[in-house]
Amino acid sequence: MAYPPPESRLFIYHFSKWLLVSPLLHLAWRLKIEGQEYIPSSPYIAVCNHASNLDPLIIGNCLGRPTAFMAKEELFHVPVLKHIMRIYGSFPVKRGVMDRGALRSALEALAAGWVVGVFIQGTRTPDGRVDNPQPGAVLLAAKAGVPLLPVAILGSGDILPKGAVWPRIAPVAVRFAPTILPPPSTQRADLDRVNQVCTQAINRLLDRPYT
Repeated sequence: MAYPPPESRLFIYHFSKWLLVSPLLHLAWRLKIEGQEYIPSSPYIAVCNHASNLDPLIIGNCLGRPTAFMAKEELFHVPVLKHIMRIYGSFPVKRGVMDRGALRSALEALAAGWVVGVFIQGTRTPDGRVDNPQPGAVLLAAKAGVPLLPVAILGSGDILPKGAVWPRIAPVAVRFAPTILPPPSTQRADLDRVNQVCTQAINRLLDRPYT
């Protein structure tokens, strides 16, 4: 997917974000946002936990800039969902392999001024905690030379748990921590070290009491 996308797609993106998604999040799900002062104005990668298929919409709504999320390739075979995901800037990634096409799409998005969002575990977890981080986000940060913004989303698993068809009413919060410098190289030791720092930052955000 080339960035920036056509103006018509950006119009739909902003229209749905500000007139549909944002009001719904604040009115129905009582969205709370903490740590917005840590969001950079320069290019960065949002590295996030993941508990619900709603997470890209919720997090993207809180970042202030169009956000392109890496999403597993299988989702782009679902007839209606694939169109919604492309409107929102998502691009497919093959899990378990070095996907050069996904890396190229991410670099194009960053160059066009978009935020790139990556779920650090690569899949949803029942409680949203990160216990098996994958190297995709930190590898991208090393290639692009941009920082990583730790993001924790709380409560989204209660809104749309795995297997549910319709969302439920439940409070949700999004928290940000200070940015983390990218790995100095693509060597495995550097990637693993920064990956652990990101994981710890996200889980610390999750550990704070949520009311």
